Amino acid sequence: MAIIEAITFDFWDTIAVDDSDEPKRALRGLPTKADERVALFVDHIVRRYPEIDPEDAASAYRYAVERFRHAWHAEQRTPGVRQRIYFAYEHLGLVPGPGEYARLLREIDELSRAIETMEVRIAPDFAPGVHWALQVLAQEYTLGIISDTIHTTGVGLRHLLAQQGLLQFFKFAIFSDEVRTSKPSAQVFRMASHQAGLPPMKMVHIGDRESNDIHGPLSIGMRAVLYTGVIDRGSQQTRASAICRQYAELPEIVRRLR
Repeated sequence: MAIIEAITFDFWDTIAVDDSDEPKRALRGLPTKADERVALFVDHIVRRYPEIDPEDAASAYRYAVERFRHAWHAEQRTPGVRQRIYFAYEHLGLVPGPGEYARLLREIDELSRAIETMEVRIAPDFAPGVHWALQVLAQEYTLGIISDTIHTTGVGLRHLLAQQGLLQFFKFAIFSDEVRTSKPSAQVFRMASHQAGLPPMKMVHIGDRESNDIHGPLSIGMRAVLYTGVIDRGSQQTRASAICRQYAELPEIVRRLR
């Protein structure tokens, strides 16, 4: 087997701790992110369309969320926040007529930004030891990110990384909202191979989800390491090339991969 020359990382629950911002929100007296998204949409709709019942508006947003989940899991793509809001508009019968689409986009733009920046305004915690590990690994390997974007865009995730001083360690980043496909599609891992300028056999992907972060890279000949330092999602049944339980172990794990 070839020696590893490049490492790609998932973002949520691998580099940053998903939903670690929720306790911070609670301390500020804020609702959960899920509840605030619904509330923002309902307020947005009833202010513009007072004839629509708030419960119908909330149901429309939840419909859009389910439609997103289907696209994510069944079609391996992540429709952006604006697209999801449009799904909800359709569900409410608020489909623009000829020549009105540009007006609709302007109408939902402010709401979209409020949802997309929620995890930037109140930032998540980062995984223990990740700063040290990235600094060490960047001296020997080409580093990249492969991450699905659910609410926070690739632009927002880059901002979070820059705030932590981590963006400098990555040569490239592949975010699903920018490349229009998501994990575990082989396409995103082939993109990473192209960006790194290396064959898949010389690369390893680090992530926390078996379906996305293990099956995907293995399907094109990359190695895959299951990271359980934030949450263990079934390491006893993993097909991963190795398991990393804390970042202090990662440099040696990668060196051992052949």
